[in-house]
Amino acid sequence: MPCGYCSKVLDNHKVTPVSTAVKGMLPRMGVLLSVLASGSRGNCAIVSSSSTRILVDAGISCRETFRRMKAAGDDPRRLSAILITHEHSDHVYGLRVLAKKLNVPIFMTGATHEAWAREVREETGEKPQPAKLETFCSGRSFQIGDIAITPFTIPHDAADPVGFTFRAEGIKVGIATDLGYLPPNVCDHLRGCDLLVIESNHDVEMLRGGPYPWSVKQRVMSRVGHLSNEALADFFSGDYDGIATYVVLAHLSEQNNHPEIARRAAEKALGIRQTLLHNRVMLATQSEAMEAIRL
Repeated sequence: MPCGYCSKVLDNHKVTPVSTAVKGMLPRMGVLLSVLASGSRGNCAIVSSSSTRILVDAGISCRETFRRMKAAGDDPRRLSAILITHEHSDHVYGLRVLAKKLNVPIFMTGATHEAWAREVREETGEKPQPAKLETFCSGRSFQIGDIAITPFTIPHDAADPVGFTFRAEGIKVGIATDLGYLPPNVCDHLRGCDLLVIESNHDVEMLRGGPYPWSVKQRVMSRVGHLSNEALADFFSGDYDGIATYVVLAHLSEQNNHPEIARRAAEKALGIRQTLLHNRVMLATQSEAMEAIRL
């Protein structure tokens, strides 16, 4: 049965069908990933090709998003669309203002839109009405410009959370954060990625001995919470195919993790797979944009 949220016909000028995507008409520029912010205080990244720029999540303010883009030499007015993984505030905090300022299509699942709209209405008294809302369903690929996008379900305590893979110019990028564990469907989608952004949220012992209330600790450690350094290490030493040129550790907790602890755990698990050409580990941070990666 088709998903009811996906019955809406997308405007051709905004979303190009996969079969009609234009390829080979522009010189190869590669694929660029810029992580503007990553962590519990806000998440935001940009995936770019020769002709398309997609903002993935809008968890920092519009002003800060623009500031970090401009500092990196990027023009916010060149964004093609905004994609949302789920409705938690650290992924949508700046969305309402960004939608008004940029007037670009906003993509999210129908359930995520309903949850986000309900939260905005409760906070402001007004239901948000983005002018260019587009809905998609997990498991059904779609295209924005020359970038093919596949959303996939992730285990997290949100209405309909998803991760994404992006394909353009022969490159595959995977983004998977905010997930309590790595089920087989997620592992399948992350195979073949040339660049992988994946959660390494907490060190289990730091979380257990840290300042959070026990109820919050239970939530973070649950199967719909966040991925620990240890769980990610198990993935790297097991189901991971080892193909990625770069591995970006994302959504690190500022209270319950440390960048070097996360890095060491990942590098130890990657072992001999980490070479000058494969599995170079990088860290996304909360306070500043990470240096852009081009493939």
